[in-house]
Amino acid sequence: MFKLNKKIPEKTLYSKIIHLSRNKLLYTEFGLNDTFQNRIYLIFIHISFLFNKIKNNNDASLYKDFYQKMFDYTFSQIEINMREMGYGDVTVNKKMKFLVRSFYNILLNCESYQKKSLKLKTSFINNYLTFNFDVNRQHSSKLIAYFDKYHIFCLDLSYDRVLKGELKFNYK
Repeated sequence: MFKLNKKIPEKTLYSKIIHLSRNKLLYTEFGLNDTFQNRIYLIFIHISFLFNKIKNNNDASLYKDFYQKMFDYTFSQIEINMREMGYGDVTVNKKMKFLVRSFYNILLNCESYQKKSLKLKTSFINNYLTFNFDVNRQHSSKLIAYFDKYHIFCLDLSYDRVLKGELKFNYK
């Protein structure tokens, strides 16, 4: 008769990642443009580090299911947002195909992030994120420091915390 309102880990984790991608610091201190595209790419980068973290676990079936649910939920939310912004079916489908390809490219880049030089990290960030016109190298190096710390944070997370959607990253 009544459904219990239990937490859905994908929704919880997605909400935390949205919160991270809307961090005022990213747009003020680091000089990112506050655009829909930047927010999408920030979501992708944050999720990619988490996906790469849990990819290394031995219990493949449990995490494969989680990957798929998280992937589906993320892209359904992006599609809903596009439709709310007034994009039509053809435009949404075209943009979603592009975003899926971009997501997989970001996922691959984040997989080798730790091994990248500062120059390659800068190139990766500049390839996906746009900065305000007055941005300088100091801003992009601050953003790289942010993602370095976030990457380390993700590596230190337990698999169970990721699956439960527990993500408490504070950049300081």
